[in-house]
Amino acid sequence: MNATPLNIPSVAVDTVRTALLAQFQDTSLRSRATMLWGTRGVGKSSVVNQVAMDAGVPLIDLRLTTIEPVDLRGALFADDSLKKTVWFPPEFLPAPDQPAGILFLDELTAADQRLQTSAYSLILDRRVGDYLLPDGWMIVAAGNAAFHGAVSHDMGTALADRMFHFHVQSVLGAFLDYALSKKLAPEIMAYLQVRPDKLDDTANQLAQDHLTGASPRGWEDVSRVLQSALSESQQQLYIQARIGAANAAEFIAAIREIQAGANIRELLEAKSGPETTALLPSTLDALYGLVYGLASAVGERERIHRVLEIVEQFTDMQGTLPVRESQTLAMELILKSTLEAGHDDAVISSPAWHRYNEQHADATV
Repeated sequence: MNATPLNIPSVAVDTVRTALLAQFQDTSLRSRATMLWGTRGVGKSSVVNQVAMDAGVPLIDLRLTTIEPVDLRGALFADDSLKKTVWFPPEFLPAPDQPAGILFLDELTAADQRLQTSAYSLILDRRVGDYLLPDGWMIVAAGNAAFHGAVSHDMGTALADRMFHFHVQSVLGAFLDYALSKKLAPEIMAYLQVRPDKLDDTANQLAQDHLTGASPRGWEDVSRVLQSALSESQQQLYIQARIGAANAAEFIAAIREIQAGANIRELLEAKSGPETTALLPSTLDALYGLVYGLASAVGERERIHRVLEIVEQFTDMQGTLPVRESQTLAMELILKSTLEAGHDDAVISSPAWHRYNEQHADATV
């Protein structure tokens, strides 16, 4: 059952990325524009940029709220030789010698109504004035609906009927993959692993009529705060300023537990065996803090063997913690990070990795 006026189901941002790439690769589908709907900070702009990179084509990103109608339509000049007035298209639109690419019309629903008229012409007819968009280009637009709590103008059915529509939803797995690749603060990844509902609390924000709330973009900003040179009290101030007081209070409390329960530096310098066991965490927040901290640490090749030794000793932890699950997650993240960095040979040469694989194989027999 669809829960929004859009009358389409929500889809994960990584699913949208795969779908857009497939659309671009199919020339018969590429000519039809696609509209991405979603809350602020959900990753609409990022996913379009990633699709262009995956396809190996240029991306022209037009933020429609920052330009004037004449900027898109072009300028009207008198052609003395033709004895006619003609439109000179803007230089930022694709030229005929650019055979393929993605034209991204961001913030479409928030743009001035006059500008939307020009944008609609480009979407509907692939032209504006005398300008014609080259056949190899795909148009992707993005914006918020009114129920997302943002400034939004209604989209007419004539335009809507000429587009594919996706309601983009933030998904924890996709965000954590992104966070790891961008080296966001491990504390954020650990916190969201335990509290996935805090990745995007737009619905609660709107229900409470609050100005600020948590979103994927907001957590990226919080990571910058944590990785800055600000004092602890200043960091707390800026975290509150970005994701709201209640979210900040809970997150800051979790950070303290994570940092108190798992000291990555001490673990990396400790010897294998009892010395490492004594430093392993005893709480869930601290455990996931350790997982993502170790996944970040393998960016340095010389640490890989030691990181794998620590993960191997997760089984030494006592209590009701999800030891096996966290160990598997850590190994998956480490392998993913080292593969992307080209350090997978260091993993393969690790005795701890081989022992883990043997134990895992025995457990599945």
